[in-house]
Amino acid sequence: MQVIELPQIREALKGIDVLEEVAAGFVAYSRGEAVVPPVGELTFEDPPGDVHIKYGYLRRGQGYVIKIASGFYDNPRKGLPSSNGMMLVFDQQTGEPSAVLLDQGHLTDIRTAAGGALAARCLAPNPVQHRIGILGTGIQARLQLEYLRQVTDCISVLAWGRGDEQLDAYRRDMTAQGFDVATTRDATEVAGTCDLIVTTTPSTEPLLDADAIRPGTHITAMGSDTAEKQELDAAILARADLVIADSIPQCRERGEISHALDAELMNENELVELGSILAGDAPGRTDRDQITVADLTGVAVQDIQIATAVVRALGDS
Repeated sequence: MQVIELPQIREALKGIDVLEEVAAGFVAYSRGEAVVPPVGELTFEDPPGDVHIKYGYLRRGQGYVIKIASGFYDNPRKGLPSSNGMMLVFDQQTGEPSAVLLDQGHLTDIRTAAGGALAARCLAPNPVQHRIGILGTGIQARLQLEYLRQVTDCISVLAWGRGDEQLDAYRRDMTAQGFDVATTRDATEVAGTCDLIVTTTPSTEPLLDADAIRPGTHITAMGSDTAEKQELDAAILARADLVIADSIPQCRERGEISHALDAELMNENELVELGSILAGDAPGRTDRDQITVADLTGVAVQDIQIATAVVRALGDS
């Protein structure tokens, strides 16, 4: 059994096409080629945090994966990253452990950012004519923007956050990466001036109102990955021309779609999975004026793909 540390994982990722690995996983999932049980979950109040246990396998794969990932949102005040975790890879034929990936949550962060880029590839207006709006200032707020480079040439960004210090740090960091970043404390300004918006927060109250969303806007909502979290006014989903889920069964229970279904503002029959669009089995954006929403709650198939890709890359090196 291999025990793989974070520096080895980072080196292996340099030779992996993460977007295509994750895309293949979504396609397999939506075609019924993956076994993904419901998410295991622990939630904490003091300090606030949550732990997700996601696991599964591809029917034609070599291994199965169990991922443990945590988010403790007061950690940055302690000088610690908000996310952590590890991935365990087992032989699908014998059940023997083949690798422990001590990624400290990095692989979860990367596969989540890849999911956002894939959603934008399918649904964002092309080209993005105005700005990219980012709600949040943490790890995902950075990685989502970095991975969007692979699907859009837009570098104009408006970032929203709750504190000036966090916004200043975000602007410095992302400007250093070549983005033209402005900041705001008013989420309505993001809705009014951006046609590609990514929400990355653990908010439990809506940050964007339906009335503020303009025609032609795409929103990728990836912060709401538990039943309690919510970043979007549920009426946004009712107003949208197309709403996609990373996993329809999972989004029934958590994320933005669950809130819209509970409020009876939309019907589950209207939903399309991201994997179906990536496979060409369903259309993505078909008109520039459409409002589209991608609800990404994080699916174990993403973890399966990225973990096995890292193990394979290290085995080939």
